[in-house]
Amino acid sequence: MDRPIYLDYNATTPLAPEVIEEMIPFMKEHFGNPSSSHYYGREPKKAIEVARERVAKLLNCSPEEIIFTSGGTESNNHALRGIAESCREKGNHIITTAIEHHAIIEPCLYLMKQGFEISFLKVDRYGVVDLDQLAREIRPETILISVMHANNEVGTVQPLSDIKEIIGDRDIILHTDAAQSVGKIPTDVEKLRVDLLSVAGHKLYAPKGIGALYVRKGVKLPKFIHGAGQERGLRAGTENVIEIVGLGKACELAADNLEDNSNNMKKTRDLLAEKLLESLPQIKINGHPSQRLPNTLSISFPGLEANRILDRLTSVAASAGAACHSNEIKISHVLDAMGIPIEYAKGTLRFSTGIFTTTEQVLQASEDIIRAVKTIAND
Repeated sequence: MDRPIYLDYNATTPLAPEVIEEMIPFMKEHFGNPSSSHYYGREPKKAIEVARERVAKLLNCSPEEIIFTSGGTESNNHALRGIAESCREKGNHIITTAIEHHAIIEPCLYLMKQGFEISFLKVDRYGVVDLDQLAREIRPETILISVMHANNEVGTVQPLSDIKEIIGDRDIILHTDAAQSVGKIPTDVEKLRVDLLSVAGHKLYAPKGIGALYVRKGVKLPKFIHGAGQERGLRAGTENVIEIVGLGKACELAADNLEDNSNNMKKTRDLLAEKLLESLPQIKINGHPSQRLPNTLSISFPGLEANRILDRLTSVAASAGAACHSNEIKISHVLDAMGIPIEYAKGTLRFSTGIFTTTEQVLQASEDIIRAVKTIAND
């Protein structure tokens, strides 16, 4: 059986060959502990700092502002729980949005149980945050605003610099979950004007289990893991050298090829949309028409169920925006917040292209998707 065409790059990405090649020496000869002062520790320690510089270059920040973590979820938890802990004497109010990833929503729900007040901002039909509501929600007790850079389901990119403009000179930290945007669109922290930014390695062709947190100089975070004092004392534990090296190489590749990769992903995504719309004019594309990740295509097939389409579509790997369990259809919180009607939301699929997606794959996938949808509609 041929392997399905992979159109689920927002879920995870394969490792780039250059990333694998860069990691191999640290699985073999460079096995030492980076905390060791002898020969075997020196190369791993040097490699960590090279990787830190590469991540910093992609984000346009200082290497000292990069903390390596186990992934986007840990980075988000450190950011939210850390600021909540360190700023509790200033206030207990946090603002976020209704369309965040669960790696933001769950820490917020946890903090609510610890006495913090959380405001969840609404979004419009394109998934763009309501800036007027944001301005109204800010109060003297507000200590943190966390808004994702780009949505994982529909790809809508949020106006982070405008949010910073609303914050003005108030002492409020701005965090963004950039797991989906890093490597796809520019993530210059100076232009985004954020204080904290989360990175997930497996979304940009690095291994799973590695990530980073950008912490602007002057922002105080407490220790997330207590121990020997690695990562500026904020995250103790022997460093994951192999995967740190992989993340560093992935960020170098992303920085060197950002524009070309973005254009190629957009080309394949738009081709897929074009072919589907030609044969299925009733479908609806979700997300902002222009302020959207170049690779992300969320499509609603009205009157159909996403799981049924995927069951039929064995030749293409994609994700559902709704799930059906025991005759009950569960719509994603993102589509629900955007106000997508149930007859459209229940039949929503997310296709996401990547740097390895080819025109031939997209053309074949479009044929298979059209055939599956028409077959189900005629059943």
